[in-house]
Amino acid sequence: MLEMVQKLFLGIPIYRYGFFILIIFFAFLINKIFNNVIIRILKKWAAKTRFEYDDLFIEAIYPPISALILLSGFIFAFLTLNIPKDVVNISGFLHQTYPVAFSVIAVWTAYRLSDLLSFILRNFFAAGDQEIAIQFSDLFKQSLRILVLVIGGIMIVQNLGYSVSSLLTGLGIGGLAVALAAQDTLSNFFGTVVMLTDRPFQVGDWVQFGDVDGKVETIGFRSTRIRTWSQSLMIIPNKLLTSEIIQNWSAMPKRRVKMTIGVTYDSPRDKLQLLLERIRTLLKEDPGVDQNFSLVNFTEFGASSLDIFIYYFTISTKWSDHLSIRERVNFKIMQQVEELGLSFAFPSQTVYFGNQLEQKVPPNHV
Repeated sequence: MLEMVQKLFLGIPIYRYGFFILIIFFAFLINKIFNNVIIRILKKWAAKTRFEYDDLFIEAIYPPISALILLSGFIFAFLTLNIPKDVVNISGFLHQTYPVAFSVIAVWTAYRLSDLLSFILRNFFAAGDQEIAIQFSDLFKQSLRILVLVIGGIMIVQNLGYSVSSLLTGLGIGGLAVALAAQDTLSNFFGTVVMLTDRPFQVGDWVQFGDVDGKVETIGFRSTRIRTWSQSLMIIPNKLLTSEIIQNWSAMPKRRVKMTIGVTYDSPRDKLQLLLERIRTLLKEDPGVDQNFSLVNFTEFGASSLDIFIYYFTISTKWSDHLSIRERVNFKIMQQVEELGLSFAFPSQTVYFGNQLEQKVPPNHV
């Protein structure tokens, strides 16, 4: 029996094949226990905790760890074969392969963890603005993935035995050329980062800057799309948005109404005072008018009217609601003017002829 197991097959003792199979079996067994027992226990424990990120952390790391268990088992099993170097230098090959394979698994793990980090970041920013938080987390996730792949690729190349310094030098020269050729793209990208951190507006807001006036439809990595009120689509590079004065009408807590009405000069003083009081009262009683501040004053002796300045705010900032409230108030003001027997003034001019003109006219023309 001893002589049989010591016999050589392809230059390797038979018993080493047995060790090889046994190690492979134990590698699969340990991996099975890890996936079906340990991970299941950890998931049950994570489900009971209030910390929401431990579930995502376990989901992110267990596939790479499972792959690492199998990889280690296979490499160790092949090393136990002790294949003669004059046949195949399997030992040297495995010693070179293992760091590379380990680097690939490490990059894979970091790549999966980038989703967890972006989720944490989105929840952090979501308290202020859900829409901007989602877009910022996507930007962060994509940037982090690219960074992981670049650093991981350099680490893998180094483990393969290539000179990283010469590679980095080439990347530096090439990166400079790319940066010079893509200045606008980089400017727009950093403009996006500035917008997502400063948050001057969000999707759905009514904004105005320069000649652009409309509703924000999307905020992209390079540009922002704004639907104007004429229904044309404006695509604005983000670098312009960070260098212009932006007026966000949707950010108004209330909406202003400012107007001047005029009544005729033959209006009695007591009725004019009563009109002012009635306008102040109707503004206080209207449910759509903000009650924190309003003004109603007789301010000017106009060219053809006695001018009354009216200033108030509507509670709703929605354009249609604002116009409805404004229309209702205007009709109430008209009603008060009519009830008091007053009249709205309109531009007019009165010409007076003096006695001198009458004296110059010949009698036969009178």
